[in-house]
Order: sequence, then C-alpha cells, then structure tokens
Amino acid sequence: MSPAPHTPGQSPATTPLTWLYVPGDRPEVVAKALGCGADVVVVDLEDAVAPDRKDHALRSTAELLSGPVPVPVHVRVNALDGPLAENEIRTLAPLPGLAGLRLPKVQGPADVHRAAGWATTAAPVPEHLPYAAEGPVRPAGHAVAGHPAPVRTPGATATLAPAAPPAASALPATQALYALLESALGIEHAFAIATAHPALRGIALGEADLCGELGVRDDAGLAWPRSRTVVAARAAGLAPPPQSVHPDVHDLDGLARSCARGRALGFLGRAAIHPRQLPVIEAAYLPSAQEIAAAQEIVRAATEEGGALALPDGRFVDAAVVAGARRVLDLAGRRR
Repeated sequence: MSPAPHTPGQSPATTPLTWLYVPGDRPEVVAKALGCGADVVVVDLEDAVAPDRKDHALRSTAELLSGPVPVPVHVRVNALDGPLAENEIRTLAPLPGLAGLRLPKVQGPADVHRAAGWATTAAPVPEHLPYAAEGPVRPAGHAVAGHPAPVRTPGATATLAPAAPPAASALPATQALYALLESALGIEHAFAIATAHPALRGIALGEADLCGELGVRDDAGLAWPRSRTVVAARAAGLAPPPQSVHPDVHDLDGLARSCARGRALGFLGRAAIHPRQLPVIEAAYLPSAQEIAAAQEIVRAATEEGGALALPDGRFVDAAVVAGARRVLDLAGRRR
C-alpha cells in the first residue's frame, strides 16, 4: 500500500526553532512559559506529572486551551497503550487553543491511527470544564490572529458560561499529530510512522528513553537513530525534526556545541526544558553572517547567470545548491 499523502513540510521561515516543555499540573509555570519567547509551548501530561496529579493536569490544560493563547501550544499526552491517553486526546482535540498533540513512545503506524481516531471523537465536557477565566492568566498584550488578548483586571471577577462541546461536524478533520520515537522499534519504523496518516505533521526523537533501551552511554551510539529520524522526516515530506532536549539546564556551552552537531546532521531547532536554553538554541540554528553572505552570493549569481555555474572561488553551483542557499536566507529572515 502506498504511503498516505502529506502536505509539504513547512519552510524554514515558519518552522519552529524552540519547543519549551512545561509541566501540565503547574498552570502558573505554563502561564509564564507563554510569554518567554518560545516558538511552541509544549504542555506535558506525561513524564513531568506525578501519577496522582494527572487528572489535575488535564483539567488545568483544558481550561487553558478553552480560549485563545498567545503562542502555539502543543500537549504531550500519556502513553498511547495506557489508560489515560484516549480520554486526554478526546478531551483536548476539539479545544480552540490547541495547536498539536505530541504522541509519546510511538512504535508504529497503528499508534498514529489510534490517536487520530480518538482526536476526531470529542469526550463529554465535565461541568467544571472549560472555564477560561479560572485558568492560568495569559500574558497581557498578546493576541492570536482575530482574537484580542485576554487581560484580567486586578480584583475583577469574570463569570463565563461553560463552552458547549463542539458538534461532531465541527470537530477538526484530525488535530495535528507529532510522533515521538523513543524505542528501537520506533526507530525501525520511522518512515512508516512518518507516512502513517495525513494528520502526522512531524516526528522527533525522545533520546532519554531510547538511550535506556539501547544501553547507549554517549552521542556516538545515537548517530544512526538521529540520522534515521532526519532522513525519514524529509523522505515523508515533513519538516526537519527538532533535536531532543539537553538535560543539563546550566550547561549552556554544552548545549550550544550539541546544537551545532545537531544542525550538521540536519535537525532544525530543539526542545528545551528551561527558558534560559531558548536563546542558545535559536542562536545555534540561525545562520551566521558568513553563511548569509555566502548564500546571497549564490542566489545573486544564479539569478544573473541561470543554470549551473562556477563562482570565482571555484565552488560549483547548481539548482540544489541554490535551493539550499534560499533556505539559509529564509532562516536569516527570522533574526530579531
């Protein structure tokens, strides 16, 4: 059977570079994260939340996502083969503030199809959900296109009627899904996962679990899984995957070196677990002044000459080189 069709991967100018994970059971931390400059905030219901806090985390997250949010918010749900994921996905998928669902420990295409099926069937909305006014305060001065940013006046009390659950016809065809490859079997099935369903918009590595399963103790043992993930994503027409998190939030020099290696392997951007990591990641993945100048020279020469040509320094330029130079210039446009 031929792979499911995919929409083309995002351009470098629109692909996120920073993905900040925050625990879903701490709404005050989530509220701060929304204003810290991350391209995507990932609310984590899985590893960052203790078992006895899972229900609280889901309620808090649903309240947050019941209205507009200032930046794209993804949610990492719990394991798809466990007792929690179905209800989480069915509860969150219809909410207007959700930009994507991150699926942990995906082993094969069947996991993606199962999650996609849950995402098209809304769970009943409990009486206490969603009340946006009772959720985390979103940073003032931000807005989502077409929606004014909510600003809470000190001392004021807001009373909102519960949002009605959307009708079946109003549900998304399928919420955007992102598969996390965290096992040997997931890596083996990387391309099949990446082409499993049209709603699958990206794949990424979960290196901590993968290292544990493989017995890997350093980066050398991850070289093949990393390259496999990059190749599978690009072969499927998806955006280049982001790197997995750098666990030491104080080692910013090590983070920068690791990002440089990841960029050389074809990754684009990185997940973070602390706001201090964000500027390091962004700087590492944005092109340098020298790279921008070289790309401009290539594009200018190609525009003037057309076809394959040799630059004055002897470099040979063809269509693939020009396309790469244009990607560099797209990324350069993100510099603040």
